[in-house]
Amino acid sequence: MTDDTSQQVTVVGAGVVGLCMALRLQRLGKQVLLIDRQRAGTGTSSGNAGYIATETIDPLSTLETLRSVPGQLFKRHGALKLPMQYLPKAAPWLMRFALSASPSRVERGRQALVSLNSQAVEAWRRCLTDIGAAGALRNAGHLLVWESASTAGPRRLADHLARYGIHAEWQSEAAVRERIPALSSRVSQGLWFSQTAKITDPAVLCRRLFDAFVARGGQWSQQGITHVQSDGQQAVLQGERNTIVTRQVVIAAGAYSHRLCADLGLDVPLETERGYHLTLPEARDLLPHSLESAERHCVLSPLHSGLRIVGFSEIGGLDMPPRQSRFASLQIHLRVLLDGPDGFADSPRTWMGYRPTLPDSLPVLDRHPSKPNVFMAFGHQHLGLTQAAVSAEWLADAIVYGTFAECLAPFRVTRFRATSHLSSLAHSREDDTAK
Repeated sequence: MTDDTSQQVTVVGAGVVGLCMALRLQRLGKQVLLIDRQRAGTGTSSGNAGYIATETIDPLSTLETLRSVPGQLFKRHGALKLPMQYLPKAAPWLMRFALSASPSRVERGRQALVSLNSQAVEAWRRCLTDIGAAGALRNAGHLLVWESASTAGPRRLADHLARYGIHAEWQSEAAVRERIPALSSRVSQGLWFSQTAKITDPAVLCRRLFDAFVARGGQWSQQGITHVQSDGQQAVLQGERNTIVTRQVVIAAGAYSHRLCADLGLDVPLETERGYHLTLPEARDLLPHSLESAERHCVLSPLHSGLRIVGFSEIGGLDMPPRQSRFASLQIHLRVLLDGPDGFADSPRTWMGYRPTLPDSLPVLDRHPSKPNVFMAFGHQHLGLTQAAVSAEWLADAIVYGTFAECLAPFRVTRFRATSHLSSLAHSREDDTAK
């Protein structure tokens, strides 16, 4: 069956990025069809800490990160994990990730992240005010803590961030405990970020965005899209239930986006960072604001649904089941960082989701190089919630007005062509090994 629709734009992917894209396109006068295989906003976008992480401006791949990889991989409760059975498949991406750690590439990536993050909060404020949900975003400080007593690391980080206009105030042990009385005695100091914001609950946020989209006449189809084709004038989407013809398409399918891009002749090195969380419904009031551990690389956040701890970067693709040991590690981090009531971490809700990550830690916000009716918005790694609204503003404006501003240049999909031979070489070696 073929549905020859009159939709002007179809957005594939109803996570927070796709939802913001659909709403922004509506505001600019487009008729929009939104498609996802899951209910809108119930995938990875529902599982974050609700924290608008505007101070996260360093790409994931740096020389410092690469030096820390062995220790994190072999540390029992370390934040980085790579299941050995997935290593052959991850090898091409890991090669590109390592190459992205050169100082010049890191600085270019950092500048690009600063450009997005610096406008993130105001973009969210505009988006939520427009749909009558301004209360979903609130100003809230964020505390980054250390168990180490050495002040060298915190002060070095504060100086580094100050060079990019981000203010962080060093806090003594007494000061951090005054801010969060539930902190354990293991915590010795911190950095306080006073100019941050948070979402009261990411799952509720997605529902509000979706309800506003539908109320304004947006169309919704819950089905997976298996293939996409385009002749530059119209796109044909092969769905699980039917075929959809549309004038323009935006691929915003998160960790699945590269599969659709491959149909369109694009080799996008997208990998899945599997993230884990625990939510404790009865412990929401333990924290007045979000808390992050510099050494344990996890974030704790009070949400309407409970106290949530989010952590791990597990390079593991889309098919393996969750590792129960990751949840156990999060419980240990929770008990070490907080002095909660006895048994407060005994029966949390567990969750695992897929962060779409590119080697240079920048998203793709672009138009297809040879099919002018195909657009892409994916690859936001840990910053999907932070960057969703501003990404939607920048790309939707380009779609509607046909002018790509210079701010989008760092996020072109063609930036990966220069290293595409690495993937081919790695796959060739895998094929030789298989023979």
